[in-house]
Amino acid sequence: MLDVILNLLHFENPFFILVSGLFIGLIHSFEPDHVGAMSTQLLHKSETNTPIKLKKITLNSSIKGMFWGLGHTSSIILIGIAITGFSINMSADFFSGAEMIVGSMLIGLAMLTVLNKQFFSRQHIHPHSHGNKIHTHPHSHTGYHKHTHKSLLIGCIHGIAGSGSIVVLAASSLNNFESSILFLLIFGIGSIIGMGAVSGLLGMQFALSSKIGKLNVYFRYLVSAVTLVIGINIVYEISSDYFLTF
Repeated sequence: MLDVILNLLHFENPFFILVSGLFIGLIHSFEPDHVGAMSTQLLHKSETNTPIKLKKITLNSSIKGMFWGLGHTSSIILIGIAITGFSINMSADFFSGAEMIVGSMLIGLAMLTVLNKQFFSRQHIHPHSHGNKIHTHPHSHTGYHKHTHKSLLIGCIHGIAGSGSIVVLAASSLNNFESSILFLLIFGIGSIIGMGAVSGLLGMQFALSSKIGKLNVYFRYLVSAVTLVIGINIVYEISSDYFLTF
């Protein structure tokens, strides 16, 4: 399906470029490695006791997904500018290496999720006021705390590899630089919307599951197992292709 739409881009119809870019971006969000990576970021803090809390968690999860899409879009546009605007030749080895990093990252995220640990966990420093005095001190968070930098970073890494690179190469085949970048921008908007919706739904389900005994724990193990299999499969395929070349 994706290959067919990308091939049709050569008709250079401006309306079709916009529509296809948005559509490809939306369906691109549902790829297993994307969903697996985001799921590991949403499971840890899915705790809720009230409908208001559920609404907040769903919204925060959606925002995290949108930041994933923003990071994904940033990488793709930068690569698109390098290829289309500056005629920089990026070899297949570059994208294969990026794909290997994605596979390794997924394996790491799966292991951290099993242990219920955070990716790049660190203490946070926030200001607090007491009377007329304001001071700061480091502390760890035990509740649901929204930080989007991790999702942004994961999205950036994903944008360099996989089908994202295919989209960039397809866009670079358009007749002019403006059409290529416009397509990538619309594709990025679609990715942001799609991943925001996917992450919001995932966050809501994980939050609801936390109310039912140990169901959230089982979800964590399931997400970890699926993400681990996806990561191992990516690493295996890239490694197999690499050794077959010798």
